Amino acid sequence: MSGLNRLSIQEISSLIASKQASACEVAQAHIDEVNKTRSSINAFVHFEPDQVLAQLDHAPQGPLHGIPVTIKDSFDVAGLPTLCGSRFRIGHRASADATSVARLRAAGAILLGKTNCPEFLSNYETDNHIIGRTNNPWNLDRTPGGSSGGEAAAIASFCSAGGIGSDGGGSVRLPAHFCGIAGLKPTPGRIPSTGHFPVIAHPGGLLGVAGPMARSAADLKILFEVLAGYDPFDPFSAPVSPAWPHVQRLRIGCMERFNNIPVHPDALDATGKAARSFTDLGYIVDEFHPTGLERAPNLWSFFFSELAVPFTRVLLDGREHEAHWTGTEFYDKLKNNPEPTGKQVVENLAARDAIRRHVLEQMRDVPVILSPVCSVAAFPHRQRRFTTESKEIGLFQAMMPLTWVNLLGLPAITIPMTVGTDGLPIGIQLIGRPWEEELLLDLAAKLEVIRGQFEFDLPFSR
Repeated sequence: MSGLNRLSIQEISSLIASKQASACEVAQAHIDEVNKTRSSINAFVHFEPDQVLAQLDHAPQGPLHGIPVTIKDSFDVAGLPTLCGSRFRIGHRASADATSVARLRAAGAILLGKTNCPEFLSNYETDNHIIGRTNNPWNLDRTPGGSSGGEAAAIASFCSAGGIGSDGGGSVRLPAHFCGIAGLKPTPGRIPSTGHFPVIAHPGGLLGVAGPMARSAADLKILFEVLAGYDPFDPFSAPVSPAWPHVQRLRIGCMERFNNIPVHPDALDATGKAARSFTDLGYIVDEFHPTGLERAPNLWSFFFSELAVPFTRVLLDGREHEAHWTGTEFYDKLKNNPEPTGKQVVENLAARDAIRRHVLEQMRDVPVILSPVCSVAAFPHRQRRFTTESKEIGLFQAMMPLTWVNLLGLPAITIPMTVGTDGLPIGIQLIGRPWEEELLLDLAAKLEVIRGQFEFDLPFSR
């Protein structure tokens, strides 16, 4: 049967269960696609077809039985290196699977391979000294985003049915938006991050989480049900039981811009289309302008970038020539700044908590926020300045619709909504209150029904 690799997780599961297709046929279809696109997209760090097929004989009969998945190369897979895009990790071998990887295996998934990321996950592009640059399947001259760029590119190019990435500043949602797929950033602790590198613990675990990626919210729901659950080895993990909502009337706040930062018209069009669709579904959609978020991007930068500078300085000492630009781009801008003090850390944690408390109070009657994912679509490799209708903005400003969500520990989901004027996918973002991932997944799946099938207009498949 042809085209098996283009089907959803739901569709593949149905075919395998009804014996209309075998798990071996499904795996081979994905292997063939990886071989077809590997040189142009360059999404895979590790891929060995024989190892893929060898898993078929002992895959459990679970909800993902026979489903080919990929793993971002920041998660441990037993026996394989977790390079995290860096020469500094050469020689590493994982002794055990990350918790998320183990749960995928236990559900019957077939691991296709590990996908590319920027060095130490420190960039919105995916490039490194290990295998080089990953390209966007929609336009090879554009970036797939970062840091889960290899994962998004593999899924968008039909090499993988789904998988797992991580998100500390938009690293699941941005690649999903750039590549036209779906991605979930959960509340810290909802999906275990045990076995991830860099280690997702305090303080990084306030921002960084593990999250599923697939071509639809409906498939994200399947992955979420497998991945979510308590893990005593994750310091953020909490015993939250899945609770699928039965919502009759719901107020959705439409936040078209973050603090009046310009947004490309295509992103505004996609957000407007989503708002109208939710209105058609019977939801109340109002403009929403939460106050008190002005400091959020800079606080995020403090915890994500500035706190890392002293540790990066020690790591690079005498080996600066071995580092890749994706791992040092933000470090180079901050390396001469005074080292953060304990007083600054405590004060910024307090400021973060005050903002979170204030925003959640405003979300008491507006449990979901609809917004653009970021200000731009997938940009040319290494572009850092963007022209908008009102002014030029930089990368930091363009990503502000993403980073405040990480700072406050809120869940958010991205799904593709439209194709923009330059032929690139445009996603939207739904942001929720802590521990309410199921509501976001449910709303995103309903929005997909209204939107209709999203067509992947990829150059190599025309």
